[in-house]
Amino acid sequence: MRKFRIAVLKGDGIGPEIVDATLLVLNKAREIFGVEFELKEGLIGGVAIDETGDPLPEETLELCKSSDAVLLGAVGGPKWDDLPTDKRPEKGLLRIRKELDLYANLRPARVWGPLIDASPLKEEVVKGTDMIVVRELTGDLYYGEPRGVFKEDGMRVGINTMRYTEEEIRRVVRMAFEIALKRRKKLTSVDKANVLEVSGLWREIVEEERKNFPEVEVEHLYVDNCAMQMVKRPSSFDVIVTSNMFGDILSDEAGVVVGSLGMLPSASLGDRHALYEPVHGSAPDIAGKGIANPVATILSAAMMFRFSFGLDEVGDLIERAVERTLEEGYRTPDIRSEGCRVVGTQKMAERIAENMERLRS
Repeated sequence: MRKFRIAVLKGDGIGPEIVDATLLVLNKAREIFGVEFELKEGLIGGVAIDETGDPLPEETLELCKSSDAVLLGAVGGPKWDDLPTDKRPEKGLLRIRKELDLYANLRPARVWGPLIDASPLKEEVVKGTDMIVVRELTGDLYYGEPRGVFKEDGMRVGINTMRYTEEEIRRVVRMAFEIALKRRKKLTSVDKANVLEVSGLWREIVEEERKNFPEVEVEHLYVDNCAMQMVKRPSSFDVIVTSNMFGDILSDEAGVVVGSLGMLPSASLGDRHALYEPVHGSAPDIAGKGIANPVATILSAAMMFRFSFGLDEVGDLIERAVERTLEEGYRTPDIRSEGCRVVGTQKMAERIAENMERLRS
């Protein structure tokens, strides 16, 4: 088995704590499966601004380009909120997505049995929910030109451009179909084709690509209807594919449906590079207290084993160990419930690693 090179970007706030906890799980995978890693740290976000003046230094970018995968903690915090928009920590994250051409963001949203009460929905509605939102990540309003705030006839006008090329749509749609093939073979494509020309093109390309995947059932939903159906019938969804803006909103809604942002992992994939990070932010209010939930980052590492390294059995074991730990009643403060055992970041990761070994034996 070859050695995998992982760029480790801890970032800001709770980032260093949750990444360090995740490295415990990686080390356990090394012990159990003999997987070898070369870990090298880089700077991103606010800490990078403090040290270099740049939220994504060239050295970090080159490290990521030469690695098999990138493991990221979180970026941002109030310390840097007064900086110009193009100099803030979040710009480092947007730039790394563009530079590595990470065009597909995968956000699984699963209801874990022991945490079903954390959902704001009734148990009979949310039970069995296990979906994945595939969000296009390098186009749409976030990157389209023209953009900016301009003066017209003495008035300020803000402009952002929703723009997609055929190939930008086709490649993320094709990836979503391929993921659906390995799951329950159902794809929901979300657009606003009744009023947006770019969504009309999106729907046309989905229809063209479905001919290559006849085993996959396809439904089309307008984004407003999809937002409603995710609350009414969340367990009916399997794979949702949509544009950057719509995906940003719907994936956060999916997180609320399943009950805890601290449990949501993500993968940002391209043809040559991949980045794995928790969905939640840097949580500066609890940074350094050792109470942050590391599970989303640990589950992101499970996705890394699956999508970047082709080691499904490692990813499966990590997920089973997370579920076993929850079944045993271990909780970080954000997911605490009556009668549970509240532990800190490090202890949660240690227990998951221990359960990996137990489940493997």
